Amino acid sequence: MAVALIVAAGSGERLGAGRPKAFVKLAGRPMLAWSLDAVRAAGITDVVVAVPPEAGETLGDLAGGEPALRDLVAVPGGATRSESVRAALAAAPSGDVAVHDAARPLVEPDMFTATLAALADADCAIAAAPVPDTIKEAGEDRLVTGTLERSRLWAVQTPQAFRRAALERALAVPDEVLAQATDDAWLVERTGGTVRVVESTPANFKVTTPHDLRIAELLLADRLPPAPAH
Repeated sequence: MAVALIVAAGSGERLGAGRPKAFVKLAGRPMLAWSLDAVRAAGITDVVVAVPPEAGETLGDLAGGEPALRDLVAVPGGATRSESVRAALAAAPSGDVAVHDAARPLVEPDMFTATLAALADADCAIAAAPVPDTIKEAGEDRLVTGTLERSRLWAVQTPQAFRRAALERALAVPDEVLAQATDDAWLVERTGGTVRVVESTPANFKVTTPHDLRIAELLLADRLPPAPAH
């Protein structure tokens, strides 16, 4: 049995949408709905969503009548991403945990099943895509100090799956430590836990800018049911 925690507490400021990012309309639906579809198609029925603290009383309005968001268990998120995960975990039933960003609406259901399956021999398993570009290090003066071996580099995505005890242990740190985390797998790493990579593709990208939103809309339009004939 597994539970999904969906991080949907982002403000969406860089999108300029005037509402929380997870509830911005994408191909006619709130962005969050697309991730919920994938979670449920993966057979995960227990879902907790971390939303902006101010969204608590207006969640129904933000959902816009979307059926996938009915009866959603929502908790107020925190000041940082990992604080939001910690709040969602506290409200979740027992079982292994899959954490996913609502800002990755193109996730496929098999990424949830694959990362959870990889917990057989790891404390954490993360979706990640091989890095196709040459990556160089540079100092503050912009002078290159080295070129990294890209065959060993992975662009990290979500979902990230965790053995529950490992995630609870990783999140049991002061807020200032949580604020340093760009992903929850790093918190597991710093406790000495094992983290396994599960190969994904660049198609599971994060919607951050209006350009990303437009690309995601074009791709998700193919998943909409055909309009009824008149």
